[in-house]
Amino acid sequence: MDIQTVARFYAELNKDNLNRLAEIYHQDVVFEDAAHRIEGYSALLTYFQKLYKNVDRCQFVISEEYQCDGTGFLIWNMHLQHPSLAGGNTVTVNGISQVKFADGKVIYHRDYFDLGEMLYEQLPLLGSIIKKIKQRLGQ
Repeated sequence: MDIQTVARFYAELNKDNLNRLAEIYHQDVVFEDAAHRIEGYSALLTYFQKLYKNVDRCQFVISEEYQCDGTGFLIWNMHLQHPSLAGGNTVTVNGISQVKFADGKVIYHRDYFDLGEMLYEQLPLLGSIIKKIKQRLGQ
């Protein structure tokens, strides 16, 4: 297993092929992102099934891949379309993933992204407040 395999996998991932997660993830995987820590393959599969259940679109575009020994990094853009976010319009979120390999599979996966950019800024009332705060911080 290498970072190019993970990149290809995520470029093809969608709600209809979640059963393929077993191809790349170790049974003892630990998956972390800005809002979750998930341990074990079965918990990860359940997480992805719930995540993809209500999305209209979730597409990853990988722009860069790096690997050093048993650790790899992906730089990506996620194009997410969910009926409850941004009026159902596509939201683009920039992120980086760190993955570690063991026994030919991903044993550790950590996503780094701005949860506010993905979620909070897309909510009707809260979004405008957060955007104003960000603007003021940039002055």
